[in-house]
Amino acid sequence: MAKELAAKLGGVLVASEVSRLLVDLNRSLGNPSIHGEAIRAASDRQRREIVERYYLPYRAEALRHVSAAVKRGVGVVHISSHSFTPKLHGKLRNADIGLLYDPARECEVQFCDLWKKSLATYAPDLKVRRNYPYAGKGDGLTRYFRGQFSPADYVGIELEINQRHVFQAGAPWTALRKAVVDSLRPLLASIR
Repeated sequence: MAKELAAKLGGVLVASEVSRLLVDLNRSLGNPSIHGEAIRAASDRQRREIVERYYLPYRAEALRHVSAAVKRGVGVVHISSHSFTPKLHGKLRNADIGLLYDPARECEVQFCDLWKKSLATYAPDLKVRRNYPYAGKGDGLTRYFRGQFSPADYVGIELEINQRHVFQAGAPWTALRKAVVDSLRPLLASIR
């Protein structure tokens, strides 16, 4: 999804394929769930090496791109692309797409409201929820960037896709990715 968004909308892609069981790139270093259970049992040195190899370069690259755009006077719309498991602790999750944002940042509220409406036009059968299945102001890279940049310079949205669509693959997964891209295109065009 992230590769397609960047390619079709002219964005910068900062991506990694490291498993969050090794190190969760979307968590702060002090978060106890930054490593999966097996890695939490590893030595301090092993955990530090994992952070230095995967986490720090990813975060530094993302920060470099956002900082460079802000310095050029270009407002940043950061779409952090994730997926979520369809069932957690035996409970089905009731959404196809989640749009996560900080409700205290009006620009993010408005952006997600417009994106949800746009998604309803391009994919009316999808259930899109805001700040679901997680709270948008929770620990993550977008929250970190909100602390570094003003709302006028930075809008951070986490796009969450239900993994059942990913696992379904084929034409339905292709159609969902196209709908997400097509629904986002007019929003970005309106703010450029």
